[in-house]
This record gives sequence, C-alpha cells and structure tokens, in this order.
Amino acid sequence: MSDQMNQEEPTTVPSGIPLLDDQATEEPTAPVNEVFIITGMSGAGRTGAARALEDLDWYVVDNLPPAMIPALVGMMSPDGAGVHRLAVVVDARSRSYFADLAKTLEQLKDMGALYRVIFLEASAEALVKRYENNRRPHPMQAGGTLLDGIAAEKSLLAPLRRIADEIIDTSRMNVHDLTRHIRDVVAGEGTRALRVTVESFGFKRGIPIDADHVLDVRFLKNPYWVDELRHLTGRDHAVAEYVLAQPGVREFVESYAQLLAPMLQGYLQELKPFTTIAVGCTGGKHRSVACAELIAATLRDYGYSVRVHHRDLGRE
Repeated sequence: MSDQMNQEEPTTVPSGIPLLDDQATEEPTAPVNEVFIITGMSGAGRTGAARALEDLDWYVVDNLPPAMIPALVGMMSPDGAGVHRLAVVVDARSRSYFADLAKTLEQLKDMGALYRVIFLEASAEALVKRYENNRRPHPMQAGGTLLDGIAAEKSLLAPLRRIADEIIDTSRMNVHDLTRHIRDVVAGEGTRALRVTVESFGFKRGIPIDADHVLDVRFLKNPYWVDELRHLTGRDHAVAEYVLAQPGVREFVESYAQLLAPMLQGYLQELKPFTTIAVGCTGGKHRSVACAELIAATLRDYGYSVRVHHRDLGRE
C-alpha cells in the first residue's frame, strides 16, 4: 500500500494533448493611470510643457479650476481602454485657487490616484526678457512694474513649489529644450520610435506637400510602354522586376535608403517624431511604387517602423 502511495500519480490527460495550464498566457497588463499637474510661474513654459505632453498622446486640459480635477481623474479608464494619461495645467495665482489646489491634492491621495506636481520656474531676468518680447503685462503686475508682478507671484507660489515632485528651471531653455526635457525626463519617453512614411506619387498630380525628402525616378525606363505590364502596378512582381533589374537601379535605390537611415535617427533628437519620403514618377503607378516598396523594405532592415502609402494608385 505504501509502495503504491509513493508511486507517481498517473496523468489524467491523454498523451498528445497539451495541458491548458502550460499554454495559458498571462493577461495583458492594463496601463497604469498617470496624472500630471502642471503649474508654476507665468512665462516659465507651462503652455510649452502641455503641448509637449499632448504630442506624446497625453490628454491635456488647460487652465482647469482645481476643484474639478478629482471628477476628471475619476473618469479615467481603469482598464486602459480610454484616457489613462492626463495632464492638467493649473493657474494658482490667487490665494483661493491655491487653497483649492491643496484640498484637491488631498482628495487625489484619498482616491489612490498616482499624480505628480510639475512646477516650472525661471529667473527674473529670463521672465522679464520673455515678457518684453511678447509685449504683454504680467498677470500680477497691476499698477506696479514687471518685476513687482514677478516677485509677487514668486512669493505666492512658494508653498506650492515646496510640495512639487519635479521643479524645472527653464531660464536657459528654449521651447525645444523644454520639449526634449518633458519627453525624456518627465514623461520618460526618450526612446519613442520615429514614424516613417514612404509614399509613391505621380508628378502629374503634384508633389506631396508634406514630403521631407523627394526622389525623382522618372529617369528609369517606363513599364507603361510595355503592353504586358501597362495594366499592372509596381506592386506586381513582373513590374518590380522590370524596374529594379535595370543596370544599377536596385543598388541605387538601396543606397538611397541607406543614405537616409542614419539621418532619420537625428530627427528624433531634434523633436521631429515623423518623416515622409516621397518617390515620384510620371503617373505614380509603376516606377515610383516599385522603388518605394524597396526603400521601405531596406529601412525596415535598419529597424525602422515604416508605413507605405501609394497615393496615386487607382487614380489613373
């Protein structure tokens, strides 16, 4: 009896049938809801920070009364299907607003919301220069000087600055520096991928107005004049082979893509998140289509995510 108990229990699943537990995959984790409260001194870059987050697909609400923030946070999707990254720009220049904001932060804590207070500031010299360039009065200047308004606001916001999770001094930043800081440091999206579009087109309908690079392949022999190929497009193997088998053409197109590859990475460094490479022939049906497909394939080999769009196919 004891020998039988010590024996390994036989499996209850017939051989050849995989166990469901072994094949089970973990449920995808829903994105964690994040809330940024952007505040700080007038002229320090609150609007620029908000635009940077908006470009990163955050839902941004500008100049919202603090008392309305908990209701907005409560509407965020718990499963990540809707809004799960919210940025609220708060103007706390009045004492009543500051009191409301302090109360709001306590409410968010009670709700268990994950939030960060981002406080933007700049030196008095930098703020004076910005206001003089914009030729606008400081909102707290009243009947005094520009420096009076800056000093009054700095004093008023001092308690808020002390509780901020992130303080950003924009004195030596331009708008691009601030955007880069928000992207890389605050939002943590420095590795965001470049969106590349390779678009074929026909010159007879004009060059795409959003093209960053334009390649003219009208110097290649045109399959249009081959009866067997005229009704086909550059996506068909016969046409692509006709175009790319011409002496030196495949090497030329691949070299063009290889020339662009290191340049594209620089776009992200300069805050350009997307680029369009346009390839044109006469009608946008044969040569440009075949070359666009090869350029896209070559760039994918370099690790880029590439979308291909043939603008004029079907319009002939």
